[in-house]
Amino acid sequence: MNQPPPLSRPVYIPNHLVWAILTTLFCCLPLGVVSIVYAAQVDGRRAAGDLPGAYSASRKAGWWAVASAAALPVLLLLWFGLFGGLAALGALSDL
Repeated sequence: MNQPPPLSRPVYIPNHLVWAILTTLFCCLPLGVVSIVYAAQVDGRRAAGDLPGAYSASRKAGWWAVASAAALPVLLLLWFGLFGGLAALGALSDL
C-alpha cells in the first residue's frame, strides 16, 4: 500500500463564511445564500484533497459575498428613487 506522504503543513484556503453570513443577513438574501453554499463547500473539498475545487469554491464564495454587499446600495438607490419619484409626482399633482 503506497500512500502519499503527509503534507508538512495544512493548506489554508479562506472559506469566506463570515462574510457570506453577514451579507446574507444585512444585504441581499438571495445572493448571500449562494455565497453561503459555496463557503460551506470549501472545507470539505480541502479535507478531501480537492485543492483546485476548494480554491474555486473559495473564489466563488468571496465573489458572491461582494455581489451581495454591492447589491444593497443599488437596491436602496432604486427604492428611494422610485418612492422619491412618486412623492415628487404627487407634489406636482397638487399644483
